[in-house]
Amino acid sequence: MDLGFYGNSMDYSIVILLMFSSLMLLMLTGQRVFGIMGFVGVACALALWGQGGSEMGFNAAIKLFNWYPMLTLPMFIFMGYMLSESGIANDLYHMLHVWMGGLRGGLAIGTMFLMVMVSCLNGLSVAGMAIGCSVALPELVKRNYDKRMISGIIQSGSSLGILTPPSVVLVLYGIIARQPIGPLWLAGIGPGLLLAGMFLIYIVVRCHLQPELGPALPPEERQHTRAEKIRVLGAGILPLMMMALVIGSFFLGYASLVESSAIGALSSLLVAFFKRRLSREVMRRTLQRSLNASAMFMWIMMAALAFASVFDGLGAVRAIEQIFLEEWGLAPWQVLSLMLISFMLLGIFLDDTAMLVIVAPLYIPMIVKLGYSPIWFGVLYTITCQIAYLTPPFGYNLFLMRAMSPPQFTIRDIYASIIPFVLMMILAMLLVICFPQIALWLPEHFMVTS
Repeated sequence: MDLGFYGNSMDYSIVILLMFSSLMLLMLTGQRVFGIMGFVGVACALALWGQGGSEMGFNAAIKLFNWYPMLTLPMFIFMGYMLSESGIANDLYHMLHVWMGGLRGGLAIGTMFLMVMVSCLNGLSVAGMAIGCSVALPELVKRNYDKRMISGIIQSGSSLGILTPPSVVLVLYGIIARQPIGPLWLAGIGPGLLLAGMFLIYIVVRCHLQPELGPALPPEERQHTRAEKIRVLGAGILPLMMMALVIGSFFLGYASLVESSAIGALSSLLVAFFKRRLSREVMRRTLQRSLNASAMFMWIMMAALAFASVFDGLGAVRAIEQIFLEEWGLAPWQVLSLMLISFMLLGIFLDDTAMLVIVAPLYIPMIVKLGYSPIWFGVLYTITCQIAYLTPPFGYNLFLMRAMSPPQFTIRDIYASIIPFVLMMILAMLLVICFPQIALWLPEHFMVTS
C-alpha cells in the first residue's frame, strides 16, 4: 500500500518512527553515519514504493551538485585550517598572553577571547577545538590552571564558531531552508556576543572566588615593556583585517557569498605568505584537512537528502502539522519547544548537518505557518547544535577534547567541565526565545540579501 498518499496520520507516524528507530539502532554498530542514513532512506523507499523507489535516493542526492552556494564550504574550511596550520593563531594567543597574563584567570580570559576571534575567522567548531588544544591547552596546563576550567573553556569557546559569521552551519541552514545568508549571519552576531559575554563573566567571577582555578602569572613572567606590548598587538591586526575583508565585502554588496568565501581563502594564503609561514608542509596539511572536512560534509548531506526524500514522498510535513496542531491541539510555543527538544535529542546521535537536512524540510514550513521568523528559528537551531556538541554520550566536542588532550584529562573531567557552560547556553537560548530582537535587531536594521 502507498502509505504516502492513501494512509492516515497513524500510518505516517508509524513509518517515521520505524525509520528513526532503525537509524538510531544502526548507529550503535559504529558504521559511518552517511552510510547508515543513505541505506535506511533507500531501503525504506524500496519497501514503500518497490522498484520505482530505487531512484529516489539518487535523484535527491544529486541535487547537491546543483547548489552553487555549496562552493562556500571548502573555501571557509580552507581559511580556518590555513590560520591554524600556519601558526597565526599562536601569534594571537601570545598577544593575549602578554596583555592578560597578570590577571586572575587572565590566560583563561585570553583563551576565550582567542576562541571568539578564531570563531569569527573560520566558522567551524572543529578548527577552534584544534587551535585551542594545540595552542592554549599546553600553556594553561603549565600554569597550573584547573583541568575542568581548561576543558570547559576550550569546548564552549570553540562552539561559538557555528554561530558567528562566517558560520558554515548557518550557510547550510540558509541553503536548505531557502533563507538569505546575510540576515542569518547578522542574526547570529547578537546571540554569539551574548554567549561570549556570559562565558567571560563566568570565568572572571569563578576565578575571583576561587583563585586556584586560574592563578595569575608570577611577576617575573610579566616583565613586558609598553613597547613590547604594543609590538605584539600587531599579531592580531592582519587576521582582524582579513575577517573585516571577508564579511565586509559580502555585507556591503561588493561580493557574493561564494566570492567572499574565495576572498577569505585567498587572504588566509596571503597572510601566511607575508608572515613567512607558507611552507610546502603547511599547504599539504591544510589541503588534506580541508578536503577531508569538505568530503565529510558532502557525503553526509547526500545521504541525508536521500533519507529526507522518503519524508517528502510520505507527505510527512502535512502529517506532522496534523498531529501537532489538529490531533494534539498544541499552542505555537509548545510546538516550538518540541522542535528544539527534538534537535537536542537528535544532536546526541547525528551530525548537525545530517540533522539539519533531515528535519529542516519538515519544520521550516510549520515555523512559517505558525508565524515565526525562519531567520530567528535558524539561530535557535544553531544554539541547540552548540548544546548537542557538548552533551554526552556522543557530543562531538567531547570526543575531540578527549582525543586532543593529555592523559590527565579523564573523560569524567571532560564531561563535568561542560555543565556550567551548557546551562549558560540553555539560558541564552531561553533569552533569545523570550526576546527575539536579540537575534532579529541587526537583520531588521541592516537587511542584506544573499
